[in-house]
Amino acid sequence: MTTVPTAPTARTRDHLVRPPSLLATGVRLAEVRWAAAALALFLAGWAAQLLDAPAWLWWSLYLTCYATGGWESALSGLRALRERTLDVDLLMIVAAVAAASIGQVFDGALLIVIFATSGALEAVVTQRTADSVNALLNLAPERAVRLHRTPDGEHEEVVETSRLRVGDTVLVRPGERVGADGTVTEGFSEVDQQAITGESVPVPRRVGEGVLSGTINGTGALRVRVDRPAGESVIARIVTLVEEASATKARTQLFIERIEQRYSALVVAATLLVLGIPLLFLGHDFEAALLRAIVFMIVASPCAVVLSTMPPLLASIANAGRHGVLVKSATVMEQIGRVDLVAFDKTGTLTRGEPRVTGVEPEPGHTADQVLAPAAAAECNSEHPLARAIRAHAEHQGVAAPSRVEDFESQPGTGVSATVDGSRVRVERAPADAEGPASTRVLVSVDGRVRGRITLADALRPETARTVAEVGALTAQPVHLLTGDNAATAAHVARAAGVDRVHAGLLPQDKAALVKEKEDAGTRVLLVGDGVNDAPAMAAATTGVAMGRRGSDLALDTADAVVVRDDLSTLPRLITLSRRARRFVVANLCIAGTFIVVLVTWDLVGTLPLALAVAGHEGSTVVVALNGLRLLRERAWTR
Repeated sequence: MTTVPTAPTARTRDHLVRPPSLLATGVRLAEVRWAAAALALFLAGWAAQLLDAPAWLWWSLYLTCYATGGWESALSGLRALRERTLDVDLLMIVAAVAAASIGQVFDGALLIVIFATSGALEAVVTQRTADSVNALLNLAPERAVRLHRTPDGEHEEVVETSRLRVGDTVLVRPGERVGADGTVTEGFSEVDQQAITGESVPVPRRVGEGVLSGTINGTGALRVRVDRPAGESVIARIVTLVEEASATKARTQLFIERIEQRYSALVVAATLLVLGIPLLFLGHDFEAALLRAIVFMIVASPCAVVLSTMPPLLASIANAGRHGVLVKSATVMEQIGRVDLVAFDKTGTLTRGEPRVTGVEPEPGHTADQVLAPAAAAECNSEHPLARAIRAHAEHQGVAAPSRVEDFESQPGTGVSATVDGSRVRVERAPADAEGPASTRVLVSVDGRVRGRITLADALRPETARTVAEVGALTAQPVHLLTGDNAATAAHVARAAGVDRVHAGLLPQDKAALVKEKEDAGTRVLLVGDGVNDAPAMAAATTGVAMGRRGSDLALDTADAVVVRDDLSTLPRLITLSRRARRFVVANLCIAGTFIVVLVTWDLVGTLPLALAVAGHEGSTVVVALNGLRLLRERAWTR
């Protein structure tokens, strides 16, 4: 048999799965670099102005800020004009230029910086999602060991997984990732497929049972017959689902953006009329008409309207971030409060995502410590999740470990055995019983005699039941549970958490299809999850929320918001804060609209002094900004 290097293992390839950092993503995007340059020039110009530097210096800095931060918006606006649409970004450029033309270059530069920064943030989020989709493909190994028979015997050949064909047989050694969707033809092992299906404990896989590309093999060697080519594997289908959902998902606009076209066209048309009517019909001279038109453009410009929307939403984002929730954009903060239905993944979301010891039952004549101590010792060399849970519980209970462990043996799917201080200890899984479908029991025997049983379960988070109740009270429809786990386990968790609607046995495409069905029916869905298997559904939902500590890179980057510390109790507060921010936005728009109507009417009916126009315009901007910033207060989160 030919000796060949093995396929990459899960551990050696972990660094390939993670996409570039947020900083690295930002640095390589032109939008971010232009926005940063515009901000730096604006701050430099402002500092020069405050320090009474020569006017030509700070004017030069501000105008350079115009160029660096506004050229892309100006270019896109001109392209939109060629397509007979009016882009509000172009209106911002015109308003900024008009402000500079009457000496208010600071106001124009500030407007340029706001729009450049907003565009940069949107570009970063979009690129991060694309990077994570590409990184997902690395869950499946690049190479696999293909077996083929010749007259000389069986040989191994390392090939690219993309070259595998249906019917090929691949060898998957312990600790390696499975290279293709297929069926086990020889061997027995346990496979960790939590990233794909959400199951918290590795599942036994024997001859005739299926395995999925990207899952991690346990301690046994498997021979797998390839059933699907690489392009049709579960991993490839998840990538396709995320890309399609992200591309087809309608862009939820901010409240003010829904009137963008009409408002922009109205301001441009009105400005031309304010300039033309006095010239053509009232006999005004050009300078007087131009001054009136410039004043009109200033007071009618949407600076206050823009700030009506952004400060409340940005303040809410900052407040949520202070309490452990990262909301990725103002659009997301607005739409969170408008959801009709909240759906949760199970493993790692409602539950902790890892088994924990929930009970130790010693046989008569023995104590719990006499069961835990030999079990933890026998499991000392095992990396199985159940073994880690038993060791952790023994350590937490202060159980003294035996001094000598020898002859460790692992039987995949069954358990382990070892000689502990001269006695043969065996720890093996027991059949499920009435204890509940969400629990696993292991039998501990010493020298062939049963000493006791240990019960383990993927326990609910402490805050789960209260969170589900509070979220259900905030939304129009009952809370849903979406999981790839079996129906019995899902029902058990749902009862404990207080969830009314349960959907079990769902593959990633099933979750996404269910969410899309709800969205198509007009129900705005907020999906909370943590794994790769949740990413397509997150992309299809109105809002996706990822658990930060356990979340996969794809889930974190596909999600619109991230619960950084995995505290579910922040979710109902986030929804409430979003709804409060929306009320502030509406109030600000009323304030800004009142200022605009009064100032525009004054300019059209009488003569609005330029200084008063600027003061009124800036005053309305300050008022709505300060009102929005009230959402930074602690009361806005806790009330």
